[in-house]
Amino acid sequence: LHLSAVKLAELHSDLKIQEKDELSWKKLKAEGLDEDGEKEAKLRRNLNVIMTKYGMNGKKDSQLVDTNYIKDGTESDTLDDPRLEKLWSKAKTSGKFSDEELDKLWREFKHHKEKIREYNILLETVSRTEDIHKNVINPSEENLVKEEILHNKHRELKDKLRSINQGFERLRKVSHQGYDATSEFEEPRVIDLWDMAKSANFTEKELESFREELKHFEAKIEKHHHYQKQLEISHQKLKHVEGTGDKDHLNRNKEKYAMLEEKTKELGYKVKKHLQDLSSRISQGLQHNEL
Repeated sequence: LHLSAVKLAELHSDLKIQEKDELSWKKLKAEGLDEDGEKEAKLRRNLNVIMTKYGMNGKKDSQLVDTNYIKDGTESDTLDDPRLEKLWSKAKTSGKFSDEELDKLWREFKHHKEKIREYNILLETVSRTEDIHKNVINPSEENLVKEEILHNKHRELKDKLRSINQGFERLRKVSHQGYDATSEFEEPRVIDLWDMAKSANFTEKELESFREELKHFEAKIEKHHHYQKQLEISHQKLKHVEGTGDKDHLNRNKEKYAMLEEKTKELGYKVKKHLQDLSSRISQGLQHNEL
């Protein structure tokens, strides 16, 4: 796959969550609690997203080009969207951003690209399900259940599309005006969650509690970013030492690399699991608004 150390650690975290979700689903299935197959379908969609994200779905053009902003800056990837490319180009040449802010903005653009990718995968899944459903001649109780599944998928599509539109407006605003010094959050995933939380059916007290939890979540993400950077630096040092033939130096670097790799995997898993939990809570609040 030619993935960097950081990407391999991220893949490990994604697969660990997928494995845990599949074990939970098997338990539910054994208890007869997934009769409509919706949870199984969601697991397949999640696995499809992972395989597409890391280039394991057999399509040569599907893998994200690995971005190493420590080594290569922010020029080693494309955004696959003319509107995003145009905004990014304007931001780079505007003179409104420091190098650190450009790195932060690039992470926002990459996050937005991933949201679009996930939306398109879900849209394709829904389209296939609808085609199958249309070909059913005789309605039955099972088909009524499938209609409910389709309804839930359309609601999920609606939520994702709303998030994409909000995200693009934010990117457009930031690209033209620069970062607001009084901005509450900096991490793209946290900004998304906060924008969605403000639209959900939360009381003022619940919203304030959620705000505090997001601050802790953002700190956790920053810690993960720190270890990702240290892991990449350690990987580069390790490759350099391997060519020197110094076994003692090599062993010390291998030990440090293994420690950083394990810590990065552990933090990555915790961040993604926390993100799942927060997203689920917001989704429930948004669904309550529609009732």
